[in-house]
Amino acid sequence: MNYRVAKEPYYEPQGREVTLYAAAYAARLPVMVKGPTGCGKSRFVEYMAWKLGKPLITVACNEDMTASDLVGRYLLEPNGTRWLDGPLTTAARIGAICYLDEIVEARQDTTVVIHPLTDHRRTLPLDKKGEQIEAHPDFQLVISWNPGYQSLMKDLKQSTRQRFTGFDFDYPTPELEARILVRETGIDEATAQRLVQIGGVGRNLKGHGLDEGISTRLLVYAATLIKGGVDAGDACRMALVRPITDDADIRETLDHAIDAAF
Repeated sequence: MNYRVAKEPYYEPQGREVTLYAAAYAARLPVMVKGPTGCGKSRFVEYMAWKLGKPLITVACNEDMTASDLVGRYLLEPNGTRWLDGPLTTAARIGAICYLDEIVEARQDTTVVIHPLTDHRRTLPLDKKGEQIEAHPDFQLVISWNPGYQSLMKDLKQSTRQRFTGFDFDYPTPELEARILVRETGIDEATAQRLVQIGGVGRNLKGHGLDEGISTRLLVYAATLIKGGVDAGDACRMALVRPITDDADIRETLDHAIDAAF
């Protein structure tokens, strides 16, 4: 019960992803979710765990993460040693959805430990413990990453990619994104539409001075500030401009877009 999603997360489908994910889970197929930062990948996985009534264990991957961080390790205690399961092992034992967020941030020698869980074997060898776990029938592995942001040195090997089914995510349509802002923050529709307009300007600059466009998450931050009484221009500069770039020309372009919208 510690890993159950107790409250329904707000999620607006962009297409048939809810139905398709449910089909993948019914077959216990591993799933890969790809898309830009802040477009709703993690929210989608959380929503599906709630909808399916399954526990969810999330791991934020990083370059310092070792295989032991995923599967577990022995801990030294006054009376000897004790084995502590890692999040991947826990999920395999209890039948949870294990979500590895930004999988490409982890070292490749770490990610290979997931391979036996993603094919017909559905097993997890614990070499240090001399145990092989048969994954619970409800266990599923989900990974996410942002292919547009990662360098060539941070990419998934084909031997890993071809073990997953996949979804491509993108930012919502302007109409849907405005609806999300209204629903998430309680802001009025006219202001939401203006924020979405600014977001579109930022996304058009991706590859022309910006590594990443303005995410839906940042638009929610700006709407939250405005709803809290902050001046719209200040809120937009604080949430949409200053975090994503230090380039003076890009900032000036976005500032002009904010002034035009508000």
